[in-house]
Amino acid sequence: MGDVLAGFHAAWEFESDSVLIRYERGIRTPKLFQALGERRVPLAALERVTVSAGKRGTVVLRAEPRAGADPLIEAAAGQLKDGSDPYRLVLPAERETLAEYYADELRPLLTGSGPAERFLVAAPEAPRQFKAYDGKASFDGRAVQFRWSWTGASTAKWKAGDQSFAVTDLAGVEWRSPEVFEGHLRLLRRDHAGAAVPADQDPATVVFGLGYGPVHESLPFAAAVLEAVRAKGTSALPVQAGRRDPADIAERIRHLGELHRAGLVTDEEFSVKKAELLAEL
Repeated sequence: MGDVLAGFHAAWEFESDSVLIRYERGIRTPKLFQALGERRVPLAALERVTVSAGKRGTVVLRAEPRAGADPLIEAAAGQLKDGSDPYRLVLPAERETLAEYYADELRPLLTGSGPAERFLVAAPEAPRQFKAYDGKASFDGRAVQFRWSWTGASTAKWKAGDQSFAVTDLAGVEWRSPEVFEGHLRLLRRDHAGAAVPADQDPATVVFGLGYGPVHESLPFAAAVLEAVRAKGTSALPVQAGRRDPADIAERIRHLGELHRAGLVTDEEFSVKKAELLAEL
């Protein structure tokens, strides 16, 4: 097709076998979009495309990737907010007819369905690094390095020392969003099974906090590692959004309550996040 449809924060260029998404770099553009820059999404990676009403006089054109097709979406495991969804193109409501036109043009071209056998969308490239609450994480494409911070790392991590994990020794990653309250990036090792150690005690995990390990830094990092693991032919295990340890849920709700009482989380954010956590039980 070759046509370009520009919306808020992004423009989609429709080609015969893919959609090239270019994200803006303005101050109002979500930081994750700015970090991604642009992405080429093969049509084979898409399950469906929809058009729906958005907020405040907008319409949303959304492409839904197939399960297992995009390492970024696999690592996010449903934790991205709508405003940070890289597959949503928000347009003024008066352009709804145009959005419907492009959706109708795309639908016959989406021949793939069901889980993809391999990643079809490229992950952000290595090298990558970011600063977590308890250390600094870096990835050069072959190994992940964790260097602990003396101001944030637990005694258990200090005793274990700085860590290096070869991609060939990993089975996947577990990313918990740092939005509203702390999250973490855990490396899933092939030789470690059973119950997970608490994030602040696990040398294979870096912990996020307010201002540390933000989504636009930690999620592309997780996606890059996940793609490298899959490329090495190991059994890649992304975040699982299923049921979690009740004790872990209770601790996260307690911490969320502390942030709420301190005025760092609004009543609405507290209610929404608490409901999300309870739903994971």
